[in-house]
Amino acid sequence: MLDDASAQVTIRTTRGPLDAADAAAVRALADRAAAADGVAPLSEQPLLWLSEPEAPVVHLSAIRDDALVGYAQLDVGSQAATRAELVVDPGHRRLGVGRALLAGAFTETATVPGRALRVWAHGDLPAARRFAQDRGMPVVRELLQMRLDLAARPTTAPTLPAGVQVRQFEPGRDEDAWRRVNSRAFAHHPEQGRMTSADLRARESEPWFDPAGFLLAERDGILLGSVWTKVHPAGEHGPEPVGEIYVVGVDPDAQGLGLGRALTALGLDHLAARGLSAAILYTDADNTVAVHTYESAGFVRSAVDVMFGSNTPSSAAGVTMGA
Repeated sequence: MLDDASAQVTIRTTRGPLDAADAAAVRALADRAAAADGVAPLSEQPLLWLSEPEAPVVHLSAIRDDALVGYAQLDVGSQAATRAELVVDPGHRRLGVGRALLAGAFTETATVPGRALRVWAHGDLPAARRFAQDRGMPVVRELLQMRLDLAARPTTAPTLPAGVQVRQFEPGRDEDAWRRVNSRAFAHHPEQGRMTSADLRARESEPWFDPAGFLLAERDGILLGSVWTKVHPAGEHGPEPVGEIYVVGVDPDAQGLGLGRALTALGLDHLAARGLSAAILYTDADNTVAVHTYESAGFVRSAVDVMFGSNTPSSAAGVTMGA
């Protein structure tokens, strides 16, 4: 994961969507890195943003001998911080590619005075953590993956608040109401609270999208909250398909009713009914209330992603922290 030597590499900057060939090359690169490292180097959002015209991103492509050997995507939608994900081809590591990408990320970040750089490291690989810390980029955030054995889960029926009814999401009808509640529920979340109409449409177009696993809780026709589930194919999180509690959101005006717990249970019921043996979810490590709630429901910590941060562009040095 380190880049200790120097070699000629050109960094190509693209503002706006990548064309189909370049996007396919990034996905192929990410697949090679995932096979080598045992963890995907790019999360879902960067992959969806490769060709999204409205995405607030800058693409950095590392080219050597006319071949893509590294890639970084910079989320520049915030004036406070650039959020980056990086990957270097396994056959081109320790050759300066990561150093060049990270330097490019710092350069782009510095175009807004005072803006910080934040870089995700998926899987918290030891080499990435050690090198980042050596370059003055400490861990500033941890995202836990938690896992539940669905077969061992108690089968008690969830209790919904009085007057609340649950139905499945209807594409073409429910997008605006869902985005309104989601924005309110995640007003202070750096990623989820920024989901746009284009982001939602992109997910509805993904092969995994299933309205039957996207449940809305309403009272008198007013949306109060929702649970959105996802099924990962075999190979992504183990040899068998794995379910995910993808998003649980409750309108602030409806909090305190136990709706989040009930919706989570309904989502798990749906995943279990599909014959899945395990479910995962993600939550910030410092959200102690959520972590405790999930642990009490039987979830255990199974993996962690970390975010490294720096406010000093001069500390730029070579490490690939997203592979």
